Amino acid sequence: MSCNCQVFKKAVDTVRVLAADGVQKANSGHPGMPMGCADFAFTLWSRFMRFDPAQPEWLGRDRFVLSAGHGSMLIYSLLHLFGYGLELDDLKQFRQWGSKCPGHPEYGHTKGVEVTTGPLASGLASAIGMAIGMKQFQARIGADASLFNQKVYAISGDGCIMEGTSHEACALAGHLKLDNLVLFYDDNSITIEGSTAIAHTEDVGARFAAYGWNVLRIDGQDIEQISGALQLARKTSGKPTIIIGKTVIGKGSPKLAGNAECHGAPLGADELAATKKALGFDPEQSFVVPADVRELCNKLIAEKKAAAAEWNQRFVAFKATLDSEKLALMDALLTRKVPANILEELLKAVPAKATATRNSGGEIMQKAAALVPALCGGSADLNPSTKTYLKGAGDFGPADWAGRNVHYGVRELGMGMISNGLALCGSAIPFSSTFMVFSDYMKPALRLAALQQLHEIYVFTHDSIFVGEDGPTHQPIEQLAMLRAIPGMTTIRPAEANETAHAWAAALQAKGPVALCLTRQNLPNLPADIVSKRMDVAKGAYVVSCEKDFEIILIASGSELQVIMGAADILRGKGKKVRVVSMPSWELFDKQSAEYKESVLPATCKKRISVEAGSTFGWQRYIGSCGLALGIDHFGASAPCDLLAKEYGFSAEAVAEHAIAYLG
Repeated sequence: MSCNCQVFKKAVDTVRVLAADGVQKANSGHPGMPMGCADFAFTLWSRFMRFDPAQPEWLGRDRFVLSAGHGSMLIYSLLHLFGYGLELDDLKQFRQWGSKCPGHPEYGHTKGVEVTTGPLASGLASAIGMAIGMKQFQARIGADASLFNQKVYAISGDGCIMEGTSHEACALAGHLKLDNLVLFYDDNSITIEGSTAIAHTEDVGARFAAYGWNVLRIDGQDIEQISGALQLARKTSGKPTIIIGKTVIGKGSPKLAGNAECHGAPLGADELAATKKALGFDPEQSFVVPADVRELCNKLIAEKKAAAAEWNQRFVAFKATLDSEKLALMDALLTRKVPANILEELLKAVPAKATATRNSGGEIMQKAAALVPALCGGSADLNPSTKTYLKGAGDFGPADWAGRNVHYGVRELGMGMISNGLALCGSAIPFSSTFMVFSDYMKPALRLAALQQLHEIYVFTHDSIFVGEDGPTHQPIEQLAMLRAIPGMTTIRPAEANETAHAWAAALQAKGPVALCLTRQNLPNLPADIVSKRMDVAKGAYVVSCEKDFEIILIASGSELQVIMGAADILRGKGKKVRVVSMPSWELFDKQSAEYKESVLPATCKKRISVEAGSTFGWQRYIGSCGLALGIDHFGASAPCDLLAKEYGFSAEAVAEHAIAYLG
């Protein structure tokens, strides 16, 4: 069917009107972007994108990412027209309580939405992660490129292009030559404050050309030019493609087209009526899909389903050519399989000597990578320090698309967002790593991972002031509190190598994102009887040692467990009865039964001291209003770690003195 036929143009205008209707009824939202991008989006979905609305997670599908998530009525209108189960009544509930059409697209909430978007450029960066994951999966199972040639299509606006996230992620995409990625840049020259000329005058095409992208410039509302650009993009090899489409925000509105007023506010009843009249729609009716447009879309849906069925037959034939090893690998990747005895196996990799948990963690994750094929990822140029390079697993890139190590460069935020896309791809449990203090750079990505309940692992090393000589810029103080404050994030700070194995096992078996906080300084292993009989990191906290009728509980995470164990010995020498508790994870402990929590921290013992080389914020929930929180609520200093421990009171002797005074 020619894209110049009247019904095709009417379908494009239907997207415009549905978007404007949704925003008007909600009296909230962004009509301008969907109206301006309707030409590109409908052309893409109807003529180029492969999908099956009956199978939203179909393996052979292309991915669509609306990075400019504020224009969410665009994707909701498309999902309705192409049979994903969104009804007109759902569109009428845009932005309302319980709606399938929330203000910004949410993964897992609305069928057909591949990623939660809204924070600008986050979707674009995650699309790059999807492109990496799709390339990697194809290479690892040895699939033919004619079968696994899916694309990731993203739409970004001026805001995405301005955000620093896009610089980090798109530079890496160009470096990696991700030719399965196509970005449409909605170049409408309008942001909330007005013309982009007030703050944005760079040559975006030149910038992306410098990244190594294929750059196409078109009229973004000329359907023939759009089709031609998409055909070129699908054929381009060795480069991702950016299609810079010059558009008019609010296209179709007689008075507001090209105006910032339609960026983030309804058109208004009178202007909406005028828009419908100008586009040939009945101004008196709302949320209408003309019969010929519905017929066109139903025909397109049938074609999409038939193509999907044909692909599925080819996929079955392909699987028949694989040996048992490749079939097992494919299954392990698609199910992100983790062995049931993962903890038992990881404990075999624990170093016998005292070592930093970053070092023991590095050895343990080698074992994990051998047992869990889906594990892949990288660091922000810090593998030698974070010990997160998977040995013998290859480096992802044009020379080895099957490589499991991704070299992100010094791009923490881009790394985090790309890792989110890898998790969403469906065949990876991604990890990303940097110094813990630089989790600050990753905060938006961490939040989105938690919001989407993505199974990811963050390896944050150099986890306290005991980084030492690097000084306060590199010594995390408030970062533990920040990680713990993110709903849905599990934070684990192990005390030694065995706890680190437990932490890795818990992270691999988790249902959402997990942050592992590991030391730079060496730590001795706990005695064998504690490891074999008492250690239970999966429950968040456990009793390390205890006397009958104890009068005080000492609680610590990470490296400070050794400090309170030493303090307990001193107190016991003075006739005090002490319980020592290791609490590597607040979140895991909070999930336990009331009975278990009472068995570790009984309500009858009010005298409690927490010790942690970071902010004391939040410890009151475990030590109570009568408890004593020992930590560091100020920035550190540049000095050797042993001297810092002495100066800031993180020694067994100092803690014991506090305890004696506290007991009074």
